This record gives sequence, structure tokens and C-alpha cells, in this order.
Amino acid sequence: MSIRIYIGNLPQGFNPKELDSILKSASDSIRFKAVLDKETKECRGFGFATTNNEKNANLIIEKLNGFEFNGSKLRVELSEKKDSSSNKRNNLGSNKKRKDFKKIVHSDAPNLEAPDPRWAGELSKLKDLLANQKTLA
Repeated sequence: MSIRIYIGNLPQGFNPKELDSILKSASDSIRFKAVLDKETKECRGFGFATTNNEKNANLIIEKLNGFEFNGSKLRVELSEKKDSSSNKRNNLGSNKKRKDFKKIVHSDAPNLEAPDPRWAGELSKLKDLLANQKTLA
């Protein structure tokens, strides 16, 4: 079972290898991954470390929480499960059925059952024009 550790308050432009060496000094069996911004690909100021041993996790938290790293004091703690906070909200109404609704799907594919209602007026004018052309020719 792996244990996730939150590491926050990381300085901008930090070198992940530096942090890795600090983490490896506490435990060899630890992996760190910074959370990156989708657009800029830069660290968002936090990341997660994983280890397989609870003893190592507690040692890292004790050693690095409040540790001065490139001018920032790190915040290191056990990571909370993502599901725990979101499920509380969803479980409150779990006995109620979801409201049924019709989905409206917009598509460029032709609908063979009926003409597009947005063009109904133009379509009727076209039909009249075509009918008048046949009788004249």
C-alpha cells in the first residue's frame, strides 16, 4: 500500500532534483511528482511524494515540515483522499433519483425525419419557387 504525502509551498523555479535529493536523504523508497500548470507547464507550487512505508512517511513529515527550501518553508503532511470531500456532498442526496431530462444534441448530420425548424420559412419559399418554375416551363 502506498502512502501519499502532500508537499506544498514550493518556490517558483525550483529544481526537482534538489528536492529529490532531500527526500532521498530521509528515505530511499520515495518518489516525488510536482503538479504542473496545464498551459505554462510550470510547477503550481505543490506536489505529491509516495512511499510504501508508513514509518518513512512519518519520518519525512517530521523532517521536512517547516524546512527552509530555496527561501520557502515547506508544508509537508499526509495527503487527504480526493474522494472523501467530494463524496460527502454526493452521498447526501444519494437516495433521491436524478432528475430525468432530455439531452439536446446539436449535429451537422442531416435528420431524415423532419427539416430543420430554423429553415422552415426558407424551405417553404423554395418549394413555392420550384412549383412555379415547373408550371411555367
